[in-house]
Amino acid sequence: MKPLIAALCLSLVPALGAQAQSSRVDLSGIDPMQVIAGANDVLLRAPDADIDRLFKAVHYASRNEREARGLCALFEPDADRSLVGLQRVANSLGPDSRLRFVDAVTAVAVNGLQNAPQAYEPAVGEQALKAATVTGMMLHDGFMLGLTSTGRDAASRDARCTAFRQLVDVLEGFELDRRAAATRYLLSEGLARYGSEL
Repeated sequence: MKPLIAALCLSLVPALGAQAQSSRVDLSGIDPMQVIAGANDVLLRAPDADIDRLFKAVHYASRNEREARGLCALFEPDADRSLVGLQRVANSLGPDSRLRFVDAVTAVAVNGLQNAPQAYEPAVGEQALKAATVTGMMLHDGFMLGLTSTGRDAASRDARCTAFRQLVDVLEGFELDRRAAATRYLLSEGLARYGSEL
């Protein structure tokens, strides 16, 4: 499986790097099953610092109202989380955010191929995420209501997006190891869910 992952990452990284300099990102040539087959292994091998770099890219984009709307679209009940959907979100980001994501994904991909598996317990990531949720509830009125909202109306979407941005802000205040554990947990869960939808 390692040669397949290497081939995928080596073909993906230069393409994304070139596209970050241009105006659009195009992921149409990537087979989603190949991504899923190797991405979780890469995530488990990438160092905490690289996973945190990806978190920082999300945090940076979440601080911009327009870019946050694009990120929040991925958390909608009816979201398109296919590669086409991810491409749409990537293209909604400004050049600086797009470049941050490309740099972060490149670091995760390259170092995730070269390293041994990192010490990681999913329960630690889940616990960090729960702690961030509790903190968000204490800091922000309506946080939990927004986080658990399932409506498809504009008010529900706004509440979910606000809660997402608040959660990311809370995680930003955590120590790197806890922040990386929560990020790794969310990414792994997202990959598992995406795979079940294909």
